[in-house]
Amino acid sequence: MKIATYNVNGVNGRLPVLLRWLEEAKPDIVCLQELKAPQDRFPETAIRDAGYGAIWHGQKSWNGVAILARGSEPREIRRGLPNDPDEGHSRYIEAAAQGIVIACLYLPNGNPAPGPKFDYKLRWFDALQAHAAELLATEAPVVLAGDFNVMPTDLDVYKPERWVDDALFRPEVREAYRRLVSQGWIDALREKHPGERIYTFWDYFRNAFARDAGLRIDHLLLSPAVAEKLEGAGVDREVRGWEKSSDHAPTWVKLSDNAKPKRPR
Repeated sequence: MKIATYNVNGVNGRLPVLLRWLEEAKPDIVCLQELKAPQDRFPETAIRDAGYGAIWHGQKSWNGVAILARGSEPREIRRGLPNDPDEGHSRYIEAAAQGIVIACLYLPNGNPAPGPKFDYKLRWFDALQAHAAELLATEAPVVLAGDFNVMPTDLDVYKPERWVDDALFRPEVREAYRRLVSQGWIDALREKHPGERIYTFWDYFRNAFARDAGLRIDHLLLSPAVAEKLEGAGVDREVRGWEKSSDHAPTWVKLSDNAKPKRPR
C-alpha cells in the first residue's frame, strides 16, 4: 500500500498536475492540503473519473484538506480538530480508508513570529497533540499526514542559519513537533533516511528548486501498528519541476501487506 501527502496549493488551478501524478504514481491513499476551494468547488467528478473516492473539507480562498482512496470510499470520522482554536479554518479531516485511520492536516504557518499568528500555531499544535495521543491510545493503525509547517531539525532546511526567527523553525515549534513524535509516532521519511538531506518544498522565488534550496515540512507520522509494516518512504520531487506545479512535492510511504517483527527502539 502506498500512502501519500501532497500540498497542491490550489486543487482546481493545479488539477492537471494532480491528475497526472495520480495516474503515474497510483497511490492508494492521498491526503491533500491547501485546496483553496469552497466545499462546492472541489473537483469531485474529475477525481472520481481518475478512480478515487474522496471526502474533503473546503474553505473559500484558503486552507482546505481532502482524503482520496483509490477504488474505494473513505469513511469520514471527523472534520475539524477537537478543540480547534479557530473552527473557521478548514485544516483537519479524518477518515477510515483501506483498513487504516488517516488524519490529514494543514498546520498553520504562524508567521510573522512572534505575534498572534504564531500563538495560534502553537495552540493548534497543542490541540493536535491532545488528539494524537487519543488516537495512539486506541492502538489502531493510524497515519498523521500533511503539511506540518515545521522543519524538525537542521537537516530539514537548506540554510538553518537563515531560518532561526521563522515560525517554521523557531525552537517552540520544533519542540512541539518533538513532543508530538515522542508520544510514539514514527517520522517515516526520517526513519528510512536518517542522515539524508531530503526536502518536500521549494519556494517559487530565487530559483529555489534548481538550487535545491528546499525545506522538509510535509510529514507522515505512523502509529506503531503501521510503522511495523513500513517498507519505504520518499518524495516524488520530479513533480515539483512540472509546469504549473505546486511548490510542494508529493511525499509518500510504502507499507508491506504483512506485518514485520517490531524493531527494538
